[in-house]
Parts: sequence; structure tokens; C-alpha cells
Amino acid sequence: MASVRHKRKRKRRRSRFGVLFKLLCAVAVVAALTFGATVFFQVETIAVTGNSRYTQEEIIAASGVQTGDNLFRLSKRQISEQILHQLPYVESVSILRGLPSTLTFQVTEWDAVAQVEVYAQGQTQDSGQDGETQQAAAQQAWLISVGGKLLEPVSASRTAPISVTGLTVLAPEAGSMLAVPQDQQSKLTALTNVLEQLQAQDMMSRVTSIDLTHTSYVLLRLDGSIDAKLPLTGDTGYYLRALNAAVEEENRRRGGQAVGTMDLTQKEYTAIFTPAEGS
Repeated sequence: MASVRHKRKRKRRRSRFGVLFKLLCAVAVVAALTFGATVFFQVETIAVTGNSRYTQEEIIAASGVQTGDNLFRLSKRQISEQILHQLPYVESVSILRGLPSTLTFQVTEWDAVAQVEVYAQGQTQDSGQDGETQQAAAQQAWLISVGGKLLEPVSASRTAPISVTGLTVLAPEAGSMLAVPQDQQSKLTALTNVLEQLQAQDMMSRVTSIDLTHTSYVLLRLDGSIDAKLPLTGDTGYYLRALNAAVEEENRRRGGQAVGTMDLTQKEYTAIFTPAEGS
């Protein structure tokens, strides 16, 4: 019996030693990997792809990354936020690690598709919930992306193909999103919906102006000859498809380019065309 108990004690000691040994091995492996990642995986090469408006040097400088930084200790989220904030025309950034020492920024850039003109009517400041916060209205036109990101003020050297009226731009800053007074929020939503659908349906180049001064509809200038009235809310994609079909039908029926107003705000009819005087 004494021999059996002795054997059991030795077996338990070996078992405890085995568990301890495995634990020490795991700690050693983790320490080795951490040490190796810290010492060996340092940034030596930074590459940029997809850029056209900004140089590689500008994008790298905005990222804050420098050669010698540890490849695995870099925060992708922080790097991306820094680039997006400092370089307004950047839409998105994908950051790829290439072992052992390469970091690649894959950049997508916005185009300036519209310019929001200075709007003198309506509110020129917005009060916060505490009634104290006030935001100054823009005193110059601003270029925006499809998603409503403010890119830069309009200048003689840089304009956009679509002119937008009827919105008061508050506290404009390059890289921030277009902000408007509370009573214009529905119009801002309508604008971004229209821009997104114009791009999706390859109609952007056909529109020269978007008028949001009306309370119930959006007025588009299409093909230089059609004033199109679209409901302020609803399925913008459907309305634009219906508008395109109605204009094509009217042009075919008249044997040339129709000139006048196309109204898509009437519930009884998909579209009503009113010719311009003398056309």
C-alpha cells in the first residue's frame, strides 16, 4: 500500500510539473513573439496607391507614420482619421501591413460635384440645446462631395458643375460634413439623396443646378432645358428614373429637345410636362 501511495504522489508531482512547464513555454513563446514584433517589424517602406489630388508625401505626412515605427503597434483607425481630417478630398483609406516592413495606404478620393452657394434667406445661426451655442453661417460658396462633405471654399480656379441654392451652411470647415439649421435638415437630406442617385444613374453631368428654396419640392435644371420638380421626400431613385423616361418620351414626341417644366409632384400623374412659352 505504501508503494502504491508513493507512486501516486510521484505521478501528481509529474502532472503539476508538466502543467507548469507548458505554462512557462507559452509565456516564453508570447514574450519571444512580442520581442520579435517590437524589434524586427519596423516600418521601412510606406507606399500610397489610388491618389491623384494629393501627393504621396502629403498623405504620409497626414498619417503621422514615420520610418522606424513598429508595424504592429500602429493604430489603423487613428491613422485613417488623421488622413481624412487633414485631407478633405480623401473619401476612404485602407491600411495594409506587408511583412516584414512595408505599410501601404490605399486611398479613394472624392470629386467636387456641387457647390453650395451663399443663402441670404432663412437662419444664419443655429442654437444648441442649451440655447447658448451659436454657429456662424458661411460667407462664401463651398464645394461638396456626393456624400455632403465640405471640401474647400469655391475659388476662381476650382468650381463644381452643379450649383446648389437654398441651404445655409453653418460653421464650415474643410473635411467636416455639411451642417445646416434645424429647419433645413429635410432639404439637406434631399440634397444628398439627389446627388447619390444622380451618380448612381449616371445623370450627374446632365444637371447644372439644384434649387432647395422651396418647402415641398426640389427643382433641378436638367439638360439645360428642363426644370424638373421632384418631391422633397420619398424615393429619389424612382423619381429620377421616371424623370429620365418622361424627358426621353417628350423629346421623341417633339422630334427634338423639349424645353419647359417637368412636374413629378402630382399624385395623379407620374410626370406632367408644361412647354415653355414659344417652344
